[in-house]
Amino acid sequence: MYTVLVVDDSPDCLSLINDILEKEGISTLVALEGSQAITIAEQIEPDIILLDAVMPKMNGFETCIRLKQNRALSHIPVVFMTGLKEPENILKGLNAGGVDYVTKPVNPEELIARIKTHVTNAHLTTSAQKALDSIGQTIFAISPQGELLWATPQTHDFLSNIPQSDDWLNESLLPFVAQINQSGQAVGAVNKIAYQGGSCELTLVSRQATGDCTFRICHYTAAPSNEEKLKVKLNITSRESEVLYWLSNGKTNKEIAMILNIGSRTVNKHLEQVFVKLGVENRTTAAGIAIRTLSEA
Repeated sequence: MYTVLVVDDSPDCLSLINDILEKEGISTLVALEGSQAITIAEQIEPDIILLDAVMPKMNGFETCIRLKQNRALSHIPVVFMTGLKEPENILKGLNAGGVDYVTKPVNPEELIARIKTHVTNAHLTTSAQKALDSIGQTIFAISPQGELLWATPQTHDFLSNIPQSDDWLNESLLPFVAQINQSGQAVGAVNKIAYQGGSCELTLVSRQATGDCTFRICHYTAAPSNEEKLKVKLNITSRESEVLYWLSNGKTNKEIAMILNIGSRTVNKHLEQVFVKLGVENRTTAAGIAIRTLSEA
């Protein structure tokens, strides 16, 4: 039993499509314009959306783009059903995220066949995603254009822990995997990409006939912090490395105490130990050693 959301500003067209679907026992939801369609889809998730391209206020192309930008609705297949037959409009509909493009007047048998095919494929994809979610894999899929199609919760968790994750996703990760896709690398190929604070390996898991690709993120490691670098390179304690790091950034003892939530006297004691271990006598020389150490790391 399917639920189809039909979006068209023409009551006559809505009535015609409703009659076609009703004869097949398919449940129908209707919307007269784009924003109404999005609201309905958010409240009652349909199995598929039939979308007219030419509508007032928000046209079908913009409606489809906004539906695909909504992570909760992006998996719903959208079929454009319109009188626009020009190749550029067909391409525009597919680029907006549509899976198919049917021109009016529609052939009832063909429309039903397309609906069943796209709903079945969408359900299979959703089932596969749920299976991946359940086994805890850090996996995501992209379109041939490099757009994020879906990602497991583990992938979203990984991204949320990366500094400026949205920028890294859109400016680095997605263009990088799109390039991998276009290069025709074999399934199983491994590529490495860096992010602020670390790096990760991307394994190409699958490539579909549609051009969609699935990747798994693995072996991601965080780069050591500056404080950790100072601790290892200079053989000092964790707290001493923190104090020295902020000293090298021009902070006063009082400011360091506030940053680390410790007393000023404690900062002084740590600095005294740092001076001894580094064989220096003043703050300026100690800061210089820290700066040089970090630049060489």
